[in-house]
Amino acid sequence: MTTITATSVIRQRPTARLSARSKDPSLARRLPVLLLFLPPALLLFTIFVILPMGEAAWYSLYKWDGYGLPTQFVGLRNFEVLFKNSAFLTALKNNALIIVISILIQIPLAIWLATMLAHRIAGVVLFRLIFFLPYVLAEVAAGLIWRFVYDGDYGLFASAAHLLGVETPYVLADKDLAIYAVLAVVVWKYFGFHMMLFIAGLQSLDKSVLEAAEIDGASGWQRFRYITLPLLGSTVRLSVFFAVVGSLQLFDLIMPLTGGGPFNATQTMVTFLFNFGVTRMQVGLGSAVGVVLFVICVTLAFGYKRIFMRND
Repeated sequence: MTTITATSVIRQRPTARLSARSKDPSLARRLPVLLLFLPPALLLFTIFVILPMGEAAWYSLYKWDGYGLPTQFVGLRNFEVLFKNSAFLTALKNNALIIVISILIQIPLAIWLATMLAHRIAGVVLFRLIFFLPYVLAEVAAGLIWRFVYDGDYGLFASAAHLLGVETPYVLADKDLAIYAVLAVVVWKYFGFHMMLFIAGLQSLDKSVLEAAEIDGASGWQRFRYITLPLLGSTVRLSVFFAVVGSLQLFDLIMPLTGGGPFNATQTMVTFLFNFGVTRMQVGLGSAVGVVLFVICVTLAFGYKRIFMRND
């Protein structure tokens, strides 16, 4: 007669689990696909992501103009120069300002419009298209269009000023107003993307919950505050994540609009990298900017996902 103890059962469980996994038919079917597609993907990721990141970190330790091999080792001197540069500090402040405006204005505006356009009513598709078109428009084209709109001599602002009989504002030439002009374009350009995210989220909600709240006498604000918004929590967190990461990488909208000027008033970290690192052939300094931008993006992305999107 064989005696089976609890200890023997516990010791046998891991072996049983391993044998079950090894006999899993789905794993055997997926293995050839993994062996076929994973190595090329890892190779491309290594060539186009890992190696450039490593090279940028290496070049940031040298004073190098991009010609020949970097030989003048300066250690962390590029980072010291970077954080003493007033233009770079302005770029950091502008990136932070864009993030704040995107979260406090762009996303609430998108939620507000989504609540009005999520219902199936006549003409709603046309309005969705109108609000979404700025996002479809290429960033360079949008920058050129708004540069003409803001033009103080021939643009729409100049025409409106002449009709009103007031002095024509040169918005993009004013170092105090230019960044706010850029922020207005950023909100106009990207709120349609967030609006479509919220429309998709609203259409996936259980309508019976809202109908029950309406029958119970809840007002429109109460239904939105206590039912709709909590149910949209995952969509809101995703939208904020996209807004933060996109704000840090803003480049191709600003270059045709202001080029980072006037007097570096509208620089972002990426435009600073281009203007001071690429254009002026200060590859070491530009690489240092890339390293700082990479660290900020990775820290915010993983920290945000870890704290706010842990259960999504």
